[in-house]
Amino acid sequence: MWDNPMTKVLLIGIWESFYMTILSTIFAYIFGTPLGIILVMSGKDGIRPQPVLFKILDIIVNITRSIPFLILMISVTPLTRLIMGTQLGSKATIVPLVLAATPFVARMVESSLLEIDRGIIEAAHSMGASNFEIIFKVMLPEAVPSLINGATIAVTTILGYSASAGVMGGGGLGTIAINYGYNRNQGDIMLITIILLIILVQIFQEIGMRIAGVSDKRKS
Repeated sequence: MWDNPMTKVLLIGIWESFYMTILSTIFAYIFGTPLGIILVMSGKDGIRPQPVLFKILDIIVNITRSIPFLILMISVTPLTRLIMGTQLGSKATIVPLVLAATPFVARMVESSLLEIDRGIIEAAHSMGASNFEIIFKVMLPEAVPSLINGATIAVTTILGYSASAGVMGGGGLGTIAINYGYNRNQGDIMLITIILLIILVQIFQEIGMRIAGVSDKRKS
């Protein structure tokens, strides 16, 4: 079984989909988390309202989130080639994945932080906590379970993006589904790739839910 060429192709596809998703999620959170924090801080009810800054960032996030992934992937081809040296393959796909996921992550972070009880923030203010301390010692720790749930959603969303990137030769299970399942009319391969993607989604969701449950202080 393991010597079967198609099995090796599928194993490589699983690995490519996995690391594309994980690396893209990490970079999306590196860029998206600060953006989400700034949106919360600068909002009308934020700890440091900046209406102009908030409006600009809000528009940018809304516009970038509204661009379909495949169109975004095609439009940033020059940037992808500049950074990665190629526009094809799993490594190259990380660039558009990060660009597509960053505004999504920013919204997820913003939503998680806005869920925090205002009374906790006001109490921190009354005790003389700085804005930095309120964000990093009060808001982020309080929002950990929600942030983890959001990260789980982000991972599965990015995995879906990576699969659709197969249309453009993006690597992973999506490319296998297109090259073998669709172009060669091999329905069994198409079905297998779909099942494998579903399994990956379930694994990511289960891990995220377990981590969120452990981190939720309300259940301890």
